[in-house]
Amino acid sequence: MLAALDSSGVSMSADQGITGLLDDWSRGDRRALDRLLPVIYAELRRIAVRQLRREREGHTLQPTALVHEAYLRLVEQHSVGWQNRAHFFGVAAQVMRRILVDHARRQGAKKRGNGVQCVPLEDVAAAPSDQVPLLALDHALGRLEKLDPGLARIVELRAFGGLTIDEAAQVMNVSASTAKREWRTARAWLTRELAPESSS
Repeated sequence: MLAALDSSGVSMSADQGITGLLDDWSRGDRRALDRLLPVIYAELRRIAVRQLRREREGHTLQPTALVHEAYLRLVEQHSVGWQNRAHFFGVAAQVMRRILVDHARRQGAKKRGNGVQCVPLEDVAAAPSDQVPLLALDHALGRLEKLDPGLARIVELRAFGGLTIDEAAQVMNVSASTAKREWRTARAWLTRELAPESSS
């Protein structure tokens, strides 16, 4: 799913490919970064396209801009001791969350509350016809993170990283059934937490 290619174009497993390259890069191997960049860029682009496909029409942040900003922020973190591929894509989801939230804040300030960026509630909570303001989701997610970081992480991976349940399970190094259970729990909590804000 998150596959890398070596210099001869041969597919490598995500764990061996990306994790190995991240490890080499963390130790200062510039050649590893040169091989890693196309792989992470392609994956970030896929996530950005999926994420922005769910946003309102006319969204001013395009996938290429989101990818470039996330890419630049991630590359600047060359001194991070990346533990593995899961660690990297977890950080990537956090970076995309911050970019999207910052963008929503700027747009909200420009429009003085009109055209607030929303996330489909079906992606986050239980009522598919509703929309959750992105900033309200970000605040709720911050509260959830204090209660249960694991639940907050799966929401971050799904809502901001654009990952499927299976991809989130892979990143979190848990079974798909565990990820589904945590996702259901997180959605139920967010449904209760966001109900007053989404109905106002």
